[in-house]
Amino acid sequence: MTRTDADGALDEALALVSRATPEDGAHRASAWQRARETAALAGTTVRARGHRVPLADALGEVLTTSLDALGDLPSFDTSAMDGWAVAGPGPWTVRPGDGILAGGTAEGSPAPLADGEAVRIATGARIPADTTAVIRSEHAREAGGQLYATRTVSTGQDIRPRGQECRSGDPLLPAGSLVTPAVLGLAAAAGYDELSTRPRPRVEILVLGDELLTEGRPHDGLIRDALSPMLGPWLTRIGAEVLSTRRLGDDPAGAEALFQAITGSTADVVVTTGGTASGPVDHVHPVLERAGAELLVDGVAVRPGHPMLLARLGDRTDGRHVVGLPGNPLAAVSGLLTLAEPLLRALAGRRQRPRYAVPVQGDVPGHPHDTRLVPVLLTDEHAVPLRYNGPAMLRGVAAADALAVVPPHGARSGQELEVLDLPWAAGGCFT
Repeated sequence: MTRTDADGALDEALALVSRATPEDGAHRASAWQRARETAALAGTTVRARGHRVPLADALGEVLTTSLDALGDLPSFDTSAMDGWAVAGPGPWTVRPGDGILAGGTAEGSPAPLADGEAVRIATGARIPADTTAVIRSEHAREAGGQLYATRTVSTGQDIRPRGQECRSGDPLLPAGSLVTPAVLGLAAAAGYDELSTRPRPRVEILVLGDELLTEGRPHDGLIRDALSPMLGPWLTRIGAEVLSTRRLGDDPAGAEALFQAITGSTADVVVTTGGTASGPVDHVHPVLERAGAELLVDGVAVRPGHPMLLARLGDRTDGRHVVGLPGNPLAAVSGLLTLAEPLLRALAGRRQRPRYAVPVQGDVPGHPHDTRLVPVLLTDEHAVPLRYNGPAMLRGVAAADALAVVPPHGARSGQELEVLDLPWAAGGCFT
């Protein structure tokens, strides 16, 4: 999708939200799937940045230009096996010496083979001129300076010819490809030292709340901050570069600090936790209004996590985004998967995750109007719902492989439900 197409699609998605009625959900909440699509479109409209980095720094980023072959690969005929290079029909006279090793010789190319001659050769070594075939070590017998094949020898066997994988100039991977460990290997084999990639989106995390402890057991109305240890690693696993995690209070000074943090951040995305509802110390909406932000998603018809939001500061092509997550831990996870992940994948130039469904084991109760996200274990055949799936609970998701998307009114046993893989269960940030 081009940025122009994404602009039009985003306009359409925002128009649907603006036309919503109170009956569509409290505070005109977006439908769950529409909210995810809006987040992805918002990231697609942003102008892509690019840089050129050493191979080791490109892992997890996306190619901004195609990866083309710099030369033939392999660049010369090589042996595919340890064994013997032979010329003509056998038996063959063994050439004296240590044979031909990978990496070549001081003299450069190995000496050509004469008809009826054989020489030892290592896997990956350059094939001498006039070689008929390579015989694997286990398929040959040497006696009295002569080499005998124990199996039929075919012309060209176990020789990897020059250019077998690609010729100079061949396209190896298109722009937009994710740089995985295998891509790094291919780029290195093709002779690249650097790659042109789109950098990871930069994220700053702001954890809001006066009731949060950073150590020790909960006591006297204070609870442990479960979000700071979780959000940074989670966002890193889905492809972001986390710049910092800061804690801010709920008092007026905290509200001012939140305004300064959001408006002064150099991050592409600011992720906040808590303060997204309409209580007396919920400052996110007033701060965003003061900052001139445009609300793209303001509430989602999903449980847990209903009061999540997505806002944009600045214009569509160069603007920054704010993802407001609820303060309850599982509700925050819901917001990560609903808004943060689609937005960050789009900002990184990565394709959205393929959607797939799995039959659920057992009946799953639903909300009368909203989608539910329920932690599940994935077996070979089923998604098994887990207990402890309340908004403030992490026990279920800590044991889960994914979250199942349960439609309003619930699902019957055996019904196929869409599942959202958790990043550590789905190959981490390279998927």
